[in-house]
Amino acid sequence: MYTGLRHLHSVLAYVLLAALIFSILYVIIQFVKQGSYTEKVRKITLIGFIAAHLQLLIGLVLYVVSPVGLSLFSAEAMGDSISRLYILEHPLTMIIGIILITVGYIKAKKPGDDARRFKTIILFYTIGLILILLRIPWHVWPW
Repeated sequence: MYTGLRHLHSVLAYVLLAALIFSILYVIIQFVKQGSYTEKVRKITLIGFIAAHLQLLIGLVLYVVSPVGLSLFSAEAMGDSISRLYILEHPLTMIIGIILITVGYIKAKKPGDDARRFKTIILFYTIGLILILLRIPWHVWPW
């Protein structure tokens, strides 16, 4: 079960990164073209939103069943940078990034000026993506 979840989490990471990058670029293009915030824009940003939450769900399950997750949590493990990454830094930073993506999506759904809605998505999705990129365990990233 652990190996399958780990592989699923790795594959979904590619899906999440692609969905976020696509969403951000699409919204930037619509903002520059001074387009309107249509149902199509909402659905495209929803793809990034759903991918982030699906990845979070799999990640939380993996954190509980993983031998390098919750079961390893101790003061001694905090002294090792790799253990600290898996136990604390990766999960916490990813949760913060996904919270930002969620806030951006929800704020952009509220009626108002289209430019403000585009700026909200660009800002929150980009900061969320940066946080996610900062704490991916690159040393084990499957190419």
